[in-house]
Amino acid sequence: MSKGTSTNKQKGFPFEGGDVLDKMGAAWFVSYAYSIRKDPAHKNWSRIATTKMRVVFFEKTLPYHRFWLYKILHMDDKRLNRNTIGITAAQVKRMAHDLLNMFW
Repeated sequence: MSKGTSTNKQKGFPFEGGDVLDKMGAAWFVSYAYSIRKDPAHKNWSRIATTKMRVVFFEKTLPYHRFWLYKILHMDDKRLNRNTIGITAAQVKRMAHDLLNMFW
């Protein structure tokens, strides 16, 4: 996989590439993927100042995206609700589910 991605059980999410997903934010990752793959009008991902860095992480981790979407479907709602882009855990999971149904 890409440089900078690893299995790291000390930081981030406890699965392959979880350290990078944690840096992006699971809700941000789903929001951005949903915007570029399904609904360009969805712009919650752009509500933060660090979008450029996150887009770079997103682009470098394409091989993980399907796996991450599955993992996000089973994440704790409290953790997903701690995002700063204004979407609920239920919305994150619905968008992840829609993306998986569209592409895999």
